[in-house]
Amino acid sequence: MLCAISGESPQLPVASRKSGNIFERRLIEAYISENGTDPVTNEELTIDDLIDLKSSRTVRPRPPTLTSIPSLLSVFQNEWDALAVETYTLKQQLVQTRQELSTALYQHDAAVRVIARLSRERDEARDALSKVTMNGGPTTNGDSMQIDGQELSEALGAKVDATQERLSKTRRKRAVPQDWADADIIQSLKPKKISESLYPGSRSLALDKSGDLALLGGSDGVAGVYSVSQNEVLQTLQGGGGGITDGLWAADRAIIATSTGSVKVFDDGSEVSSFSGHAGEAASIALHPSGEILASVGVDKSYIFYDLESSKIATQVFTDSALTAAAFHPDGHLFAAGGTDGQIKVFQVKLGGNVANFESSGPIQSLSFSENGTWLASVTKGESSVSIWDLRKTAQIKSLEIGSPVSSVRWDYTGQFLMAVGPSGVGVQQYSKATKEWTELLRSGIEAVSGEWGPGAQSIVTLGPDGSITEFAQS
Repeated sequence: MLCAISGESPQLPVASRKSGNIFERRLIEAYISENGTDPVTNEELTIDDLIDLKSSRTVRPRPPTLTSIPSLLSVFQNEWDALAVETYTLKQQLVQTRQELSTALYQHDAAVRVIARLSRERDEARDALSKVTMNGGPTTNGDSMQIDGQELSEALGAKVDATQERLSKTRRKRAVPQDWADADIIQSLKPKKISESLYPGSRSLALDKSGDLALLGGSDGVAGVYSVSQNEVLQTLQGGGGGITDGLWAADRAIIATSTGSVKVFDDGSEVSSFSGHAGEAASIALHPSGEILASVGVDKSYIFYDLESSKIATQVFTDSALTAAAFHPDGHLFAAGGTDGQIKVFQVKLGGNVANFESSGPIQSLSFSENGTWLASVTKGESSVSIWDLRKTAQIKSLEIGSPVSSVRWDYTGQFLMAVGPSGVGVQQYSKATKEWTELLRSGIEAVSGEWGPGAQSIVTLGPDGSITEFAQS
């Protein structure tokens, strides 16, 4: 009785119900699991079709090569030779692997040195570029330098044009929302809630659309998302070194700038993008009305536009002074950057050209465009007044005396209320189109470095120098 597959006497014989052939169980089960047929007749066959056969256990004869001592010695010799050859092969492979590893380590070390050299050369080139004159010759008698712009890509340029066309058509006809605060409500605002010190050394505050989530960060490089209604920090964001200089919301994404020059984008508390285009502090950031273009300005005398959709730098333009403040026009076709030289430079977003300059008396600390599309408010470091500039006349039309140093300024959505905050407190001025006069509606003695309007201008949220949050609301 022999197995139809191996031709040897089976240890556990089974027979096929269909063909009657005899097989070794382990061999036929393996064959059926792989092919599902009878190896002799090719008929469909399953394990259930096998019948166990009872037989006396067959003792297999010893192989002829293992029947004598000389044969055993010969087998052992062959095994030893095979083992020696395998050991030699392994040693050769080990030597080759060591050589490959040594080469890889050398190449990695060389690559690190090259990267370090290129980074140093890049930083030196940026520094040199920031110091050269942009008009091909030296400036004399304090004349302003000509700045060469850089165009955005065709896709981003199209977004800028579409945004401007959509927003500029409705701006003049837009009515004040029904639920918007009036002068009486602004005058009734009182400090309602004051948090503990959250992030000491904070410089900026940003509220999301709901007006509940506040983004702020301190001098230790840590930022946080604070819930005004719950009075607690919901998320902690790591800036990666250096202090947090500015922050804003792009829809649900939190964006921060740091004193090391990096700009980081977070989604639900996790970092999704990081940019390191500035050779020095990134002093301020601003979001384009389309929500897809981010701008940053730095002490390396440049401003950078980022494509948030692709997480890439779109363009970088160098100017003739360190930049400290940034703001986009409400229609998105202009970008304003304030510098330490007291100049407010206005650029075309799409083409990058410098279309206007406003001269101030000192370093610019804060900028804010009015929703009327024609006015720009600015704050000069250390001064107690807010300058109002008319883009059509390219001139200053008003200097609002606040009475104490101002750190930050913000227009509301309707363009009728202007908030100014500083070391001596918070103030709100109202402009009346009918009388063309300004009126002070609110003055509070709570110290602040930054402030934001709440939903419908029904509240104000301010940031103290110790990193505490204060909410002004109706009593």
